[in-house]
Amino acid sequence: MATLVLTLIGPDHPGIVDAVSDVITSHGGNWLESRMAQLAGKFAGVLCVEVADDQEASLAAALGELEASGLHLVVERGDAPVSAPMQPIEIDLVGQDRPGLVHEIAFLLATRRINVEDLATDRTTAANSGTPVFHAHVRASVPEGTDLGALRHGLERLATDLMAEIRLVEALGRAR
Repeated sequence: MATLVLTLIGPDHPGIVDAVSDVITSHGGNWLESRMAQLAGKFAGVLCVEVADDQEASLAAALGELEASGLHLVVERGDAPVSAPMQPIEIDLVGQDRPGLVHEIAFLLATRRINVEDLATDRTTAANSGTPVFHAHVRASVPEGTDLGALRHGLERLATDLMAEIRLVEALGRAR
């Protein structure tokens, strides 16, 4: 079996997921996981598909035919996951929106060799003031032996600098 990672983007309209899933199903593929959203009038997504080795090339070709509808797809064969011992964490941030928020969090994590596995962000408007509010949820893997106290301290310092609330949840489910 081949595991394929697909990225897609195109003008948003009804039926995109149906078209992609129809091609996958017609080639005996199995839709494993995905993240998709409508963003600024475009529909964008990333998904993971499992398909028999002998169907991989024909599935990729059939997905390529969706380009005629304006949907741009990239198909990549997945790699076997790295099995280094890691500890999962989750980080939630809520604060006043401003440029650079994602970079500051990403830099803090990258300097500690923490791998971001899932990042979801959103910007809303505060009901009482109309101020733009930025929300981020990060699911990440921390290398074994990482000082979580130092990470927590770095996040607290960052929260103060950003005038934001940041919450760290360790694998055992304890909020910090």
